[in-house]
Amino acid sequence: MAIVKDFSVEEKLVSLIKLQKLDSKLDQIQILKGELPMEVRDLEDDLAGLNSRKNRVEEEINGISDYINQKKAAIKEAEALVQKYEKQSENVKNNREFEAINKEIEMQQLEGKLAEKHIRDANVELAEKVKQLDEVKKKIDDKSTVLETKQKELGKIIAETEKEETAVQKEIDNARTDIDERLLFSYDRIRKNYRNGLAVVAVERDACGGCYNAIPPQKQSEIRQRKKIIVCENCGRILTDEELAESVEIK
Repeated sequence: MAIVKDFSVEEKLVSLIKLQKLDSKLDQIQILKGELPMEVRDLEDDLAGLNSRKNRVEEEINGISDYINQKKAAIKEAEALVQKYEKQSENVKNNREFEAINKEIEMQQLEGKLAEKHIRDANVELAEKVKQLDEVKKKIDDKSTVLETKQKELGKIIAETEKEETAVQKEIDNARTDIDERLLFSYDRIRKNYRNGLAVVAVERDACGGCYNAIPPQKQSEIRQRKKIIVCENCGRILTDEELAESVEIK
């Protein structure tokens, strides 16, 4: 913070009024953008979440497909073993060998049937995952279209206001250097407390221009004298007389 010289109360008020008007002008530029920046950020977050979900479902689909392929391979292996054991059964020498081979054949046939059941169940799950994937992709397409439109709208507004916004911000930075550090701190604190960003207001129709609470005549007289910084007892905003407020102009 630059060192500032000792200004009179009226000069301090003029600097505060100027800063307030510049800040309010910048606020108006931001209002022109409306809620578009927030909408764009929300849409970007939504898309990031949907893409993560899409990737997760695709991984699940790949996993199920691999599982099905493994079971198909198991079926082929079981069929091959059945053929092998059936061929061996033609050369058995006793009932014990025959029963042992038959048991192996039955076991491999059961393995094949179990693998087929696993494949059927997996195909049901796969169909559900494919359906989920299609739904997610549709949501991504819809959100992407809306996001593109919003980004274009925001880009157009930014292009229209960027030059003015930069110029106003530069004036604000310059105006802040003319204000005492403690006074500037109070101004910033008050401004943050109110959604409309008004920290310095004029007395209008015998009332505070911020909260519209009545200002006593004696207090109004002190405000017009500009001998000290006076704040509204109700809302805490810095008060100035209407004449001084109107005399301060910005580009």
